[in-house]
Amino acid sequence: MSRKVVRTSKFRHVFGQAVKADQCYDDIRISTMTWDSNFCSVNPKFVSMIVDASGGGAFMVLPLNKTGRIDMSYPTVCGHTGPVLDIEFCPHNDNIIASGSEDCSVMIWEIPDGGLTSPLTEPVVKLEGHSKRVGILSWHPTAHNVLLSAGSDNVVILWNVARGDSVVRIDSVHPDLIYSACWNRDGSRILTSCKDKKLRVLDPRKGTVLFEKEKPHEGSRPVRAVFVSGGKILSTGFSRMSERQVALWDPNNFEEALTLQELDTSSGVLLPFFDPDTGIVYLCGKGDSSIRYFEVTDEAPYVHYLSMYSSKESQKGMGYMPKRGLEVNKCEIARFYKLHERKCEPIVMTVPRKSDLFQEDLYPDTVGPEPSVEADEWFDGKEAPPILISLKDGFVATTKAKEFKVHKSLLKTKTASAGSQPDSSGEVQSLRKEVQDLKAALEELTKRVKELETKN
Repeated sequence: MSRKVVRTSKFRHVFGQAVKADQCYDDIRISTMTWDSNFCSVNPKFVSMIVDASGGGAFMVLPLNKTGRIDMSYPTVCGHTGPVLDIEFCPHNDNIIASGSEDCSVMIWEIPDGGLTSPLTEPVVKLEGHSKRVGILSWHPTAHNVLLSAGSDNVVILWNVARGDSVVRIDSVHPDLIYSACWNRDGSRILTSCKDKKLRVLDPRKGTVLFEKEKPHEGSRPVRAVFVSGGKILSTGFSRMSERQVALWDPNNFEEALTLQELDTSSGVLLPFFDPDTGIVYLCGKGDSSIRYFEVTDEAPYVHYLSMYSSKESQKGMGYMPKRGLEVNKCEIARFYKLHERKCEPIVMTVPRKSDLFQEDLYPDTVGPEPSVEADEWFDGKEAPPILISLKDGFVATTKAKEFKVHKSLLKTKTASAGSQPDSSGEVQSLRKEVQDLKAALEELTKRVKELETKN
């Protein structure tokens, strides 16, 4: 009689490795704010992190290949009048980033290809509607130009960014500070955790509570929660004895946790990052020096501990690269951007494989950058699953025309909402130059036609 001692899983031997020193981003003064957000956002073009700034708030956006020591005078995005608390790149356009700040506003910025050459102070769109600081931002996963923001005024707002409008305002649900807010895979539900010790699943358009769980964790410290596969919910929090916990819930049966595990007695809030393609959830504690990772499956005990990446230095924040930005030929299944006090260090998670060929079992079709529905259609009730792409030949960027169209609609909003502001955007400057060149070419051609006419 053979007894299965170890659970078989292709992710049992996943290991994390920090990149070499010359591949890090050095000499960056990371923000010292005590807010529990990621402080870092990353996509296949740029890495962005919140930095210390005197008088107002700023964040830095670097092209991924600009590694090494970053000059003190490197330009930042510095249009907020209070410290920046959260930043997030748009999943459908790698040049667009949103930022929320203590000055109660949300700003949308456009980063030119190749990064900034001068400080960026004018946003493309400024979204005003919160009465206290805005600490949580989350772009809709499938609808174009839909952004969720949550503030210390206990209000969740859904914005139509292209129009600069707040379309849905959920202000009567949360009686206390909102700790986290996120979307499910197709953006048909919002999950929030709140200081009143409740997890809530909301209908985003109606703002109504569909499911509610009281005291997912007994402790009074912040709770974080994300949707995992199959509509289940994974939460991290603290026990009454201040031990850190991770739990898995089924919203249709919220009474009992499917599993609840105690991890350790550290005090940092655990930030969960879930990868729907592999079913792995990574837990990064603020102030920890490690990343734990677990596999979420359909068989008990549902959340299986895999391993832990440890290092000497503690992390002040963490960025998570979308799947399309990974190196598939090296069997890389996740890449984190760990913030230290003075630098940003990429950490690569790899499945050891002998073959250099594309590993189809590690890379199922994943979410691509194309939105599957426009903002107006989504607010009118249209649902759409994400548009998937294959990573077999590596991710290829979308056509320039598509991106230009997006920028244009956002720029239109700027002129509509902000009146006649000075054009500091690099996009406008390049358009001006193009017009000048066309004018010069036209003059040249007119001159030539006249010469030919006089000859004849």
